[in-house]
Amino acid sequence: MSLEGKRIGFGLTGSHCTYDAVFPEIEKLVEVGAEVVPIVTFTVKNTETRFGKGEDWIEKIESVTGRKVIDSIVEAEPLGPKYPLDCMVISPLTGNSMSKLANALTDSPVLMAAKATIRNQKPVVLGISTNDALGLNGVNLMRLMATKHIYFIPYGQDDPIKKPNSMVARMSSLQDTVKAALEGRQLQPVIVERFRDE
Repeated sequence: MSLEGKRIGFGLTGSHCTYDAVFPEIEKLVEVGAEVVPIVTFTVKNTETRFGKGEDWIEKIESVTGRKVIDSIVEAEPLGPKYPLDCMVISPLTGNSMSKLANALTDSPVLMAAKATIRNQKPVVLGISTNDALGLNGVNLMRLMATKHIYFIPYGQDDPIKKPNSMVARMSSLQDTVKAALEGRQLQPVIVERFRDE
């Protein structure tokens, strides 16, 4: 399946250490002709970490996509009725945002965009990056895996010795996951030995 001309929302949440693996995948979507609509959480916009400043990441994603970032719930809501997406990607998806999505809480632009996309019965692709996927957030992960219109970038333990509950998506599989999701199927295998791949 070609992604040329597909309108793909791309949501970033606050897993700052994962952005370096995610941005090349955004660039690949743009290179194949997808229209990428950038959306960020308030954490992405307002947080400064050792991985960079929020304003710098915003500038970078706007430069890569050629579009102004959506950074408010009000701006994200029309992605449902007025300006629908073909697919919504959230990558990286933190454990915090994952737990909110699994429990129908819509308190950020990214989650509003996901809700709007599901409302339109279009696919939402999740690229997890969470330290507690095999801990307290396990129930939320499984709830989302069993939810219609939600698909996962294959994921696995990124450091099973030092962080046994942590799981991160294999970001290099993002584009293939989007293609599969647009065809209504989950890219398999969905659980991979992530720590050996990236």
